[in-house]
Amino acid sequence: MARITVEDCIDKFSSRFELVLVASNRARKLHSGEDPTVKIDNDKNTVIALREIAEETVTAEQLKNDLIEEYQTNTFIEDEDINEIEDNSDENQLETSNLEINQATQDEKTIAPPEEESHIENSQDKLANSSDEEKVQDL
Repeated sequence: MARITVEDCIDKFSSRFELVLVASNRARKLHSGEDPTVKIDNDKNTVIALREIAEETVTAEQLKNDLIEEYQTNTFIEDEDINEIEDNSDENQLETSNLEINQATQDEKTIAPPEEESHIENSQDKLANSSDEEKVQDL
């Protein structure tokens, strides 16, 4: 059996660096118990990973996505938890602001007495309502 080389796989990826990252990640997954997609033939995991890439039994896009998912720090479940926390804090802020508005409205009702219409007399009203004697005294 002929050995696989990096040159057999380089045409599947844009750079050697990307190939090495993807192949090493696939080899680690094989080592952790994933089933290979090619015949093992008593080869090591790195050779099996390169053979899978060369024979295209695993797509390059799938290998790239597997690598990305492994290095992501947030999972979908964590994102949902974060969104729930943010939603709850938004609801609490809304409830707090509504409570403050209601409290302020109540305070205004208790502090401010009902407005009564009061007639403010001006000097002309006083003059019209007064007698002639009062008019002379004011002068």
